[in-house]
Amino acid sequence: MVSAAVDEILSGLWARPDNLIPALQEIQTQFHFLPEATLRAVSRRFQVPLAEVYHVATFYNCFSLAPRGHHQIHVCTGTACHVRGGQRILDRVLKELNLTSSGTTADYAFNVQPVRCLGCCALGPIMRVDQRIYGHLKQSRIPRILERYRSLAEVAA
Repeated sequence: MVSAAVDEILSGLWARPDNLIPALQEIQTQFHFLPEATLRAVSRRFQVPLAEVYHVATFYNCFSLAPRGHHQIHVCTGTACHVRGGQRILDRVLKELNLTSSGTTADYAFNVQPVRCLGCCALGPIMRVDQRIYGHLKQSRIPRILERYRSLAEVAA
């Protein structure tokens, strides 16, 4: 199943090394991580050494070699958000998702990561879920926000 999906993704791209990152992005989007077999398939398809594919996959933060959750949560802990309670927001998100530290929930619905800056300092404290930014957060809003995405994850499953 993984092989057929990867073959379909790769067949839609010209076999040129400059398509390496777009291929990895498509695979990451579909599987929420880059399985080893996919890195090998990408290496063969684009005739790029496996070490180079691995280097790209580990250099960029958007890629993961381990399974991530369906929804990506980034909580800003940079200076502007920190002074406005960013760490408390992160702690509440972790508590609501039964995580002791950043990472992926047991059901693979969510992946939580603290980040240094999301570029929305005036809206702090902030969190991004997938591509949506939530600003001026209060801890009391976290359960409602997460519930919306729990429902979406159940529909996708």
